[in-house]
Amino acid sequence: MLRFLVPPSLLAACLVGQSMPPEPHRQLARDIYKELVESKSGYTTGATTPAAEAMAARLKAAGFPASDIFVGGAIPTKANLVVRYHGAGRRKPILLLAHTDVVEAKREDWSMDPFQFIEREGYFYGRGTGDDKAQAAVWIANLIRYKQEGFQPDRDLIVALTADEEGGGPYNGVEWLIKNKRGLIDAEFCLNEGGWGEISGGRKISNDIQVSEKYVINFRLEVRNKGGHSSLPVSDNAIYHQAAALDRLSKFGFPLKTNEVTRAYFQAMSKSETGRVKDDLAKVAEGARDAMERVALASPSWNATLRTTCVATQIEGGHARNALPQLAAANVNCRVLPEDSVEYVQGALQKVLADDQVSLTIAGEVSRGPASPIREDVLKAVGRLTDTMWPGVPAVPIMVMGATDGLYLRAVGIPTYGVQGFFMDRDDIRFHGRDERMGVTSFFEGQTFLYQLVKSLSKTD
Repeated sequence: MLRFLVPPSLLAACLVGQSMPPEPHRQLARDIYKELVESKSGYTTGATTPAAEAMAARLKAAGFPASDIFVGGAIPTKANLVVRYHGAGRRKPILLLAHTDVVEAKREDWSMDPFQFIEREGYFYGRGTGDDKAQAAVWIANLIRYKQEGFQPDRDLIVALTADEEGGGPYNGVEWLIKNKRGLIDAEFCLNEGGWGEISGGRKISNDIQVSEKYVINFRLEVRNKGGHSSLPVSDNAIYHQAAALDRLSKFGFPLKTNEVTRAYFQAMSKSETGRVKDDLAKVAEGARDAMERVALASPSWNATLRTTCVATQIEGGHARNALPQLAAANVNCRVLPEDSVEYVQGALQKVLADDQVSLTIAGEVSRGPASPIREDVLKAVGRLTDTMWPGVPAVPIMVMGATDGLYLRAVGIPTYGVQGFFMDRDDIRFHGRDERMGVTSFFEGQTFLYQLVKSLSKTD
């Protein structure tokens, strides 16, 4: 657990208890947030270029020269925005990253229009409010605020709003920038999504700092069959083979285990919990198998932290209502612990599927990146500011269960840390799901947190 007292040289005493930004900056961030959420940037049906161009226009209106703003990408609809705020150049830049694409959302699946920014009962609703347009809005609003206040950092600040983090592939913005415009985003380290504040039972538990992440493997499960007329059914049915294999997968769990990062996480969380779970979390950090089993059952997020997971996400099959299927297929999405190999996961799944008619192939490329080093300056700055804004809440290093663009940056030597300061109920996080939302107070507190964090990391006392 990382908890630190606030030295007088780091933060002004007036910050304590003043978690809301001044009204003009609060309104600016809200306006930008709304504009981004209402930009239809679904990774298959939408485009990120309108959002990039809109943010470029705001920056130019705020006095940023066109020479410091780049808009471009792999194809015309998948533009990225990169803007540089110049400092004294005494240290290498900090890269402030967020993505503007979002997972698709259908109106019929939501209780409201997913691409309308709605404030209701203390929440902002809309696709991308949590993943990842809140951080994108805050980076732009805070950069404009630095400009207005005449802030002079020791190093350049680079904001990059990127395309296709959710879709990946050839249009992924970070990967494209690394290959084609590395000089625009080269930095000593990066701050990104992937870490957030956890709330449980209405109480703030921790402010998480992502230093590592799982990697992703998509497998295609496929059964092919000669088919036939549906009036002459046989047991050798492609859909039945596929369904039975997926049923076996649903009952399988990869072994529970910890690594350096997750041990530190569970040890820290044991100091925030109470009762039986407090003892179990401490035992998990010590490697106790029975405690791991109880903790995994207690929370989907803890289960995903303790093991590689594989889950069916898409299915297809058959070609006619009156014909036996000639094809049944499924996508299985695996979120893999950094220490588990591709070969290990594929071999384990082959044994679980236990049907030689079910083929298992890797769909797409697999990308892996190392963990970021535990930088004391970053972790101490997050810890001090967290304890100032939310006294008694620890800053905790984590391995995030999902995946972020940080893996591309870590792979080329730019350490990346997921940190936001947005607090969310850990049992009701709606990323990628129905009625995605962000708490109004949480958004503005996160705005203040990131404003102060970047200043503390870019200015020498």
